[in-house]
Amino acid sequence: MNKRSRFIIILVVLAVCFAFLWPSISWYARTPKDEQTLALGSLEKIKDYTVVKAKGESEKLIALAKVNPEAVLDSPNYDYLVKAAKKNYRENAKAYKAAGLEAPKTPEVMTIGAILDSFSGENALADLRAVIEGKYRDEILAAKKRYNSSVKLGLDLSGGMNVIVHADLDAALASQKKDNEVADEAQFKKDAMAQAIETLTGRIDKFGLTSPVIRQQGEDRIYIEIPGAADSESVNTIIMGKGILNFRLVDENATAAVMNYYRQNGILFNSDGKLLDPSILPADCEVMGFYEKDDYGLDQLVRGAEYIAVKKEIALDGKHVKSAQVSADQTTNQPEVNFVLDSEGAQIFADFTGAHVNERLAIVSDNKIKSAATIRQAINGGQVSLSGGFSVEEAQNIQKVLQTAWLEVPLEVESQQVVGASLGEAAINQGMNALTWGLAAVLVFMILYYLGAGFNAVVAQILNMYIMFSVLSAFNLTLTLSSIAGMILTVGMSVDANVIIFERIKEELKNGKSRAAAVAAGFDNAFWAIMDSNITTFIAAAFLSKLGTGSIQGFAVSLAIGVCSSVFTALVVSRLMFDFNTDVMNRKTMSIGWGVK
Repeated sequence: MNKRSRFIIILVVLAVCFAFLWPSISWYARTPKDEQTLALGSLEKIKDYTVVKAKGESEKLIALAKVNPEAVLDSPNYDYLVKAAKKNYRENAKAYKAAGLEAPKTPEVMTIGAILDSFSGENALADLRAVIEGKYRDEILAAKKRYNSSVKLGLDLSGGMNVIVHADLDAALASQKKDNEVADEAQFKKDAMAQAIETLTGRIDKFGLTSPVIRQQGEDRIYIEIPGAADSESVNTIIMGKGILNFRLVDENATAAVMNYYRQNGILFNSDGKLLDPSILPADCEVMGFYEKDDYGLDQLVRGAEYIAVKKEIALDGKHVKSAQVSADQTTNQPEVNFVLDSEGAQIFADFTGAHVNERLAIVSDNKIKSAATIRQAINGGQVSLSGGFSVEEAQNIQKVLQTAWLEVPLEVESQQVVGASLGEAAINQGMNALTWGLAAVLVFMILYYLGAGFNAVVAQILNMYIMFSVLSAFNLTLTLSSIAGMILTVGMSVDANVIIFERIKEELKNGKSRAAAVAAGFDNAFWAIMDSNITTFIAAAFLSKLGTGSIQGFAVSLAIGVCSSVFTALVVSRLMFDFNTDVMNRKTMSIGWGVK
């Protein structure tokens, strides 16, 4: 490999690593603490905060306008409001033009009065608050996104969240007895508990939560420990679907009666969640809300179709769904959701859809209707496609429900609390100090012993740590004390590659070879020695990360990353620096040790 190729590869690696590391830099270094606190709250809390802020800001603007409507908002914090006002004036001008009227002129200077005047009509105040709320919402959700893409600190460094989930084994047993006899109830409960833990583990993996601890506590409880800053929304997402996923037929006549009653009275249920007028609903039906995701990612009732009446009889259990994915219709290019049923479910679904063509089928999860698509024809073979003008996001939400919402054992969050770090800030400082002083001691030794060549090792070590942190950030891995220990060990191991190379070069120089020949021979002779030792270390780390758990796994992952990055920096970065001094700086001698030139 020539120098230009090495240089290009190094630049590409550094650029990619910076892109990987940027979310962590943005979160830890550029996001204010107050904003971090807000971003780590649940989506409900974020929504409550932005609504309150929008109300306060709007009242403040109205009060200022009463005092001095000609005042100008000079602060950059209000640029978004000025932009929204200009957009309102443009849209008003289009409306006037369409009506054949002369539109009012857009003010050249956006005073407080001019901004408020741009929000007109019955919903003027609501529209103003919506703009302000959107500004705060976008900022906080952007910060939340940065957090999700950054390196997380483990429970031993930054605390985290403990959750205790109650598994309703009695309900699972009762459900099983409806269809089959249970010979050994104790064994059934044991198997059901194992299934619940396995399902939760798979769900946490799907939602990208890193380094969790999931274990059984007592007979019917599951203990979950999620390291990193406490994001309760992630935990709520895991447990979503504790209600059974199923498919039910929509009763259109009952739905029409329910919606007419709702529009006339503005309310459907009493404080106990029961229908105010049960007579509007047939005995074989029940009413459920039809939900979609709002701007915060929270479930909200679909405006204009808030409630749907469905049959109490379940057409198909969600346990028959094997897989689900989002694709695009080949004709319309509209998003659609495709899912596959097992053999039993395929037969049930074929018979049911054949008997109910042109009727709607609702997907119900946690007693919420997530979709209500029309059955166009009998669906055979277990390959099902849902379409209905979904947006990509709506299709992805339905796919997520189908993939993860079924739990054979009903689960309920019994307690959920944030816990402090077991070692806290002192542990972070001690770990980082150990890493810093260990790295500094190694670098000082390399410079003192290998002189000028030691500087190459210093640069290689710094880039090694840079690459390691970048990879941790890229894969959203959790940084724990054991991970830091793996990094410290990597510092000592990675410099070994430089030592081998430098000693080989010294031998070649003592044999009378020129600088260029000694460097080439030194790297060639050291290559397999370096690869052999690092490959065996990587294999050991790979097995530890696969078979180990908790701190052992964190140590192994950081060690494996360090092995790969140290080989790259020793063989590519260090070699380029030697070649640069030889071919560009035209140096004939080499500073690589006392008494060696």
